[in-house]
Amino acid sequence: MLTCIRGSRLIDPSRSVDGVVRSTTEQRDLWMQGGLIIDAPQDPIAPDVEINATGCVTMAGGIDLHTHIGGGKISLARLLLRDQMPPWRNAQPAGATEPAQSHFLPSASTTASRYLDMGYTTCLEPAVIPCNARSAHAEMADVRGIDTGGYCLLGNDDVLLQLIAEKSPQETINAYVAWMVMATRCIAVKVVNPGGIHAFKFNQRSFDVDTPHPHLGITPGQIIRTLCRAVYEIGLAHPLHVHCSNLGVPGNISSTLATIAAADGYPIHLTHAQFHCYGTDGPYHFSSAAPQLVEAMSRHPNVTIDVGQIQFGQTVTISADSMHQHENAAYAKPRKSILVDVECEAGCGVVPFRYRRREFVHSLQWAIGLELFLMIDDPSRVFLTTDHPNGGPFTAYPHLLGLLADRSLRETALAEIHSEAAGASSLAGISREYSLTDIATMTRTAPARILGLADRGTLAAGSVADIVVYRQQESIEKMFATPRFVFKCGRLIRQDGNDMHTDENAVMDRTLAADLTAAGDFIDRPQLADFRSRYAKNGTFALDRLWIDDGEMEEVLGSRLLGTGLRQEMPPDQSGVAS
Repeated sequence: MLTCIRGSRLIDPSRSVDGVVRSTTEQRDLWMQGGLIIDAPQDPIAPDVEINATGCVTMAGGIDLHTHIGGGKISLARLLLRDQMPPWRNAQPAGATEPAQSHFLPSASTTASRYLDMGYTTCLEPAVIPCNARSAHAEMADVRGIDTGGYCLLGNDDVLLQLIAEKSPQETINAYVAWMVMATRCIAVKVVNPGGIHAFKFNQRSFDVDTPHPHLGITPGQIIRTLCRAVYEIGLAHPLHVHCSNLGVPGNISSTLATIAAADGYPIHLTHAQFHCYGTDGPYHFSSAAPQLVEAMSRHPNVTIDVGQIQFGQTVTISADSMHQHENAAYAKPRKSILVDVECEAGCGVVPFRYRRREFVHSLQWAIGLELFLMIDDPSRVFLTTDHPNGGPFTAYPHLLGLLADRSLRETALAEIHSEAAGASSLAGISREYSLTDIATMTRTAPARILGLADRGTLAAGSVADIVVYRQQESIEKMFATPRFVFKCGRLIRQDGNDMHTDENAVMDRTLAADLTAAGDFIDRPQLADFRSRYAKNGTFALDRLWIDDGEMEEVLGSRLLGTGLRQEMPPDQSGVAS
């Protein structure tokens, strides 16, 4: 079906004009057919469907590169917090298609609906534990209507830590990492508190970047360096996705800076950076270290971050970082929590939490996140996340965009937080306001580029027709809260917040996974035999049980695979990258 969106203002920061990639903002028609964006027909032709978008802004579908939407930790959180669901959860409100649900912990199907309601069409689960990968993919398969993918969680598993401790060749490490990514059908690699979760099992209660492991003797710095290099050399587009040491600890900026140094110039992505950006100044010995991180990023172009912005109100924190979730359990609201040791691969902690607007620490956390967004000049290096649900629900994105784009709205919000936190923050002195191009870069173009998703994040011909049309309004928050039209693979799936043929359109979603066989043969038989032997000694089932084949993904788990996530161009040398 040939479809044309007429009269809207197209915003695409990645368009190539005269051979140069530059931002374009232009008013013209946008055509799509067969699920793809196409060039305008040269000969006059009437489209099968014509959309009048006069007075609107059109962008590619949004991409969330860090949101917890699948896996065992989500299921545990729902079991723990049934009392936080609305009391009418078993009733069906008038006019609703599903029962009422918690706003911060929605079901899989409601998660998809709420993302589509905001114009997001691709979302990535950042913590897929290999032994639990099937469960994660099964749950993401129920997030119908949006494309999903996962990051394979490594860096606390016995096999990898043993290989590093034994000073195995980098080629062996690369082979192990590549096999695990392919086995779990993931698109990237994530490490949480490198080595710290494993050290916690040896009764270690704190663990910094240069602290030797109590049993293996290796440091988090070695783990980071080894994994950054492995991810780069096997050809994954997304850098090593790092949850740094000392989550939420005052003064943890030193650990964050040490993590950057440990990467040795290899690409590295620091996730939910707001939680790792604290100093110890002031009467409460808790202060913003956002300027230090921003300055470090100016010196290290290999670093990108997502923010993990907090939102005031009730939520639940879910993390593989069992070391710090064990400590945070003392602050749980309501007072209950879950801590789990997952095989010999990682951990899991579920701790409900309530961020209070009039509490100094919570208010300053809120301000620190906004400082990071506004102090980093390049919107392609900082990404919009709340670390859903850890900092708050992803449904807060329109409000966050409003705060970034409207200084007056920011000043009003700043006046409502704890007065000492407002005074300790530099937020009041920041005049910058995000433009629509900045927003499109941060939520569309840049996530697609850093994830190696060459088919989306742009309105260029040949891209998948994931398209969002917003009614242009003075209020950015209102504008992004309810798109005029949302297209998924060229089909209209939302109109003014209403479902449009959802059941039919849901079959279009796919699982994004890295096909590393296209990048090279990383694994030989002796290596694989060694990995099997090591896993058998430390795990409770055979290594080969981790492998999820294409047939199982589609016929059992309900996911259609799309191979992607590789770097488009391998550089001729590693200038600026340490060897």
